[in-house]
Amino acid sequence: MINRILLRIKIVQIVFSYYKSGEKPYEIAEKELFHSIEKSYELYHHLLMLSIEITRYARNKIDSGLQKYRPTAEELSPNLRFAENRFIVQLEQNDAFNKYVVKKKLSWVDCPEVIKSLFDEIISSSVYAEYMNSETNDYEADKELWRKIFRNEILTSEALSGALEDQSIYWCAEADFIISFILKTIKRFEEKNESKQPLMPMFSHDDDREFARKLFADTLTHGDENRLLIEEFTKNWELDRIAFMDVVIMMVALAELNDFPTIPINVTLNEYIEIAKQYSTEKSGTFVNGVLDKIVTHLKKEGKLLKVS
Repeated sequence: MINRILLRIKIVQIVFSYYKSGEKPYEIAEKELFHSIEKSYELYHHLLMLSIEITRYARNKIDSGLQKYRPTAEELSPNLRFAENRFIVQLEQNDAFNKYVVKKKLSWVDCPEVIKSLFDEIISSSVYAEYMNSETNDYEADKELWRKIFRNEILTSEALSGALEDQSIYWCAEADFIISFILKTIKRFEEKNESKQPLMPMFSHDDDREFARKLFADTLTHGDENRLLIEEFTKNWELDRIAFMDVVIMMVALAELNDFPTIPINVTLNEYIEIAKQYSTEKSGTFVNGVLDKIVTHLKKEGKLLKVS
């Protein structure tokens, strides 16, 4: 699930923290990196669980309406499509999902206002109205509803953003990444798999854990020499006036350029330029691009940048 794009971002964040906090022991810093990765996987389950909690809220509202002393005609004959959504029923029964939720003790019990807010937004949406009134009533329609809800309602919810920020420092900034994985998960669900439907693994590929470990270690091991190299190619700038995040991004990029010969140069450069655009200053993308381009040209001339063709 967690791909190399997100791994690079996490490594940049932990390296930044490592230097800003006074260079803590490496073992502690590495543990923080993998804790951050685990928290992303936890968020994946936590947001999947959110869809179940919203559905349960809908079911409780229906039950409350039926128990009224004088229920309305609509309350006596409610439209059950949302409450009985087949994708949600399957997810509720999923063995791997429930095992993880129990193990990590995940719950939305302390966030009733988030559930209510999202439910209100959902039932007010055109997506919900179309779904409830559509003549197409099948499993694929049930899945597509929740893909649209995650894209259009959950992704943009301010109430959810606040709740995630309160629960984990890692969660709010990466919710959009995790929701993209949830959309893929929903798409892959098949009704025939029932409770055995596979969820996404923590890492997208078997070697991604080792990629993260090696890139992080190499960034810190070669940190001093790469900072000197960056300083050499930013002579017209005072290094202490350059955004420190830009320096860190280039340090991680240089570690990847030098120590991962099978990754093409343009792939590495593009990834870290994008990280600079998103996580540093307005001009960082252009700045990081220019400096790294000069360093790559220099390393090639020196015969120090060897790539497997």
